[in-house]
Amino acid sequence: MKIEQIYTGCLAQGAYYIESEGEAVVIDPLREVASYLEKAENDGAKIKYVFETHFHADFVSGHLDLSQKTNAPIVYGPNANPSFDAYIAKDGEEFKVGKVTFRVLHTPGHTMESTCYLLIDENGKEKALFSGDTLFIGDVGRPDLAQKAAHMTQEQLAETLYESLRNKVMILPDDVIVYPAHGAGSACGKKMSKETFDTLGNQKATNYALRANMTKEEFVKEVTTGLTPPPAYFPLNVALNKQGYDSIDVVMERGTRALSPRAFEAAANETGALLLDTRDAETFSKGFVPNSINIGIDGQFAPWVGALIPDVKQEILVIAEPGREEEVVTRLARVGYDYCLGYLEGGFDAWKAAGMEVDNIQRVSAEELADIQQADPKAIVFDVRKESEFKSEHIVGAENAPLDFLNEAMSKLPKEKTVFIHCAGGYRSMIFASALRARGFDNLVDVRGGFKAIKESNRFEVTEYVCPTTLL
Repeated sequence: MKIEQIYTGCLAQGAYYIESEGEAVVIDPLREVASYLEKAENDGAKIKYVFETHFHADFVSGHLDLSQKTNAPIVYGPNANPSFDAYIAKDGEEFKVGKVTFRVLHTPGHTMESTCYLLIDENGKEKALFSGDTLFIGDVGRPDLAQKAAHMTQEQLAETLYESLRNKVMILPDDVIVYPAHGAGSACGKKMSKETFDTLGNQKATNYALRANMTKEEFVKEVTTGLTPPPAYFPLNVALNKQGYDSIDVVMERGTRALSPRAFEAAANETGALLLDTRDAETFSKGFVPNSINIGIDGQFAPWVGALIPDVKQEILVIAEPGREEEVVTRLARVGYDYCLGYLEGGFDAWKAAGMEVDNIQRVSAEELADIQQADPKAIVFDVRKESEFKSEHIVGAENAPLDFLNEAMSKLPKEKTVFIHCAGGYRSMIFASALRARGFDNLVDVRGGFKAIKESNRFEVTEYVCPTTLL
């Protein structure tokens, strides 16, 4: 038997490939399915089932493409009602794969169709639990994503999750390995560990939500406290996962068309497509195609695309580092942004060499900002980190304008005065600056290195540190 976790850092997502005696299953596959097909081919195995733990909100699953390419049925637990052909398993139903068995454990609460798959080895020993978003390492799935679909409050969903955990999960042996669908960095929970698997026994001892003496009322309060609004694209991804979507092959063919600078400009003018520049913040700031938005491919790319581009059907034109265009289109497709129309051939250098109009965003170092504030104590500083980060520690006199709420932040910014902006390290502040520059704000100056550089300079008055966990 082979268990392989395929972990994707930018989504903090774990998919699973399990093989036994020439038969395999894939659990919660990503949109691009070639790697799973390759694994099965290398093992001389046939993919027998595609197991889905629930309708995912934070990414588009590869279940449809993988099923189409392998003829493996898509399996959901009870309460699922997809628009495509799928096998809806009963609670407790078992599936044989080689010499191992998968038992369906219906665990509603995160969503009402949420299901875990318990792996039982050839000797009948319960070995591993593929827990989806029901149980994470250090946390449990947030209970506020399925309220409308389930016609329930988040408190009612949390109560349901409490019963699922106590009656289906916590009764399993302590040496069962828990393999969740997400780790730290995912918006599907709030206290997830950086570890991507653990024993159930250790989770019972360390996970706040699995305390043995915890009442249902305590569970509901602790699980629902401190939840921030989910990204706007979550319900759109749920709809794609439930109703279906274009094949990844079609999406990639459409999105990887190379466009000359003139053709790129014409496409932008004709379609009104969003211009997405995925280079790093420093490179972008020195020169970019006017009105393009910077979301760097090497940061939390997919979550920020989802947070800031409200419509997954938005047409997009890509500016990327040459050679990384396919990666960008793939990562857009992972979160449902299927309407990429092509990319700028040769990247920004080709645009500049063609004599096209260019723009830039001014940046200053933390030391330079300190000098500016010394000369003008009324210099305006906006901190675009999350509210919890800001409350934890910030420059005295700075205002908070979180990137997460860009439209509200925009209403705070004066247009007639220079405004210095920063985040934690420079990634989010350049997204902020580029998005507002495209909306007519040409008075923003980015602080290179963000709050980290500001603190390290020892030249600013900073508020007393408050641990962020006390703000939940």
